Amino acid sequence: MGSLKMPLLLLLVVFGFVFLSTVFTVDERELAIKFRLGEIVKTDYEPGLHFQIPFVNNIRKFPKLILTLDARPALYLTKEKKNVNVDFFVKWRIKDVATYYKSMSGGNERIAAERIYTIINDGLRDEFSKRTIQEVISGERRELMDSTTQVTNKQIAKFGIEVVDVRVKRIDYPEQISDSIYRRMEAERARVAKELRSQGAETAERIKAESDRKRTVILADAYSQSQKIRGTGDAKASEIYAKAYSKNPEFYSFYRSLDAYRSALGQDDDILVLEPDSEFFDYFKSKKAR
Repeated sequence: MGSLKMPLLLLLVVFGFVFLSTVFTVDERELAIKFRLGEIVKTDYEPGLHFQIPFVNNIRKFPKLILTLDARPALYLTKEKKNVNVDFFVKWRIKDVATYYKSMSGGNERIAAERIYTIINDGLRDEFSKRTIQEVISGERRELMDSTTQVTNKQIAKFGIEVVDVRVKRIDYPEQISDSIYRRMEAERARVAKELRSQGAETAERIKAESDRKRTVILADAYSQSQKIRGTGDAKASEIYAKAYSKNPEFYSFYRSLDAYRSALGQDDDILVLEPDSEFFDYFKSKKAR
């Protein structure tokens, strides 16, 4: 019984190996090519399980997804004969896997990328030569990219490849030109700043002069009004004094003399040098002044 198990187990292993050699799977993200002794016999495989003849057929698979080519930056000459440094990328995919395999040395992705880059590089060079810098930066960038994509697809269809999209990431001047532009921009900004400072200083002086003028006018008006008020007050005081004097001249004279005594003799060390019979001492000598 044990002697029968070994051949049966061996037979099952051989059968399993043969069965696995006859089947293969194709993922929905893959394109497959079946070869028979090195010759392509089928390419239109749907995702799922498929069969082959062991040792006669072999299968090669390629990506069905959209691939990305991040191209190296390149210099292009614009309509104004100015160089610009352009950094772009390309989205592409395999459209006809059999043609792709034959034209790209067995489906070498690196060769395909170089071929795509060469064609797009020439297309962008032609498109940039028709446009100014302003047009490629803002106004016509979308049109430029669409035109490049269409021209590229016409040339690259024979390789079984389709370019889905071309996009420019950045457009710069070359480094030496960028430095020159930066210095020119810096000088222009400095000129504008200087002009604004000059205008600000002029405005400040004008405001200051206007403020000084208004201050002078206000002070002059205030001085004029104060003089008028003072004159009115002095006139009123003189009028009051005159009325008071006219009512009792003797009392007024006495009152004025007391003010004079208070002012002249208010301190302990005050000294007056006067004649004894001076009118200043009239109210010291008698009850009634002369």
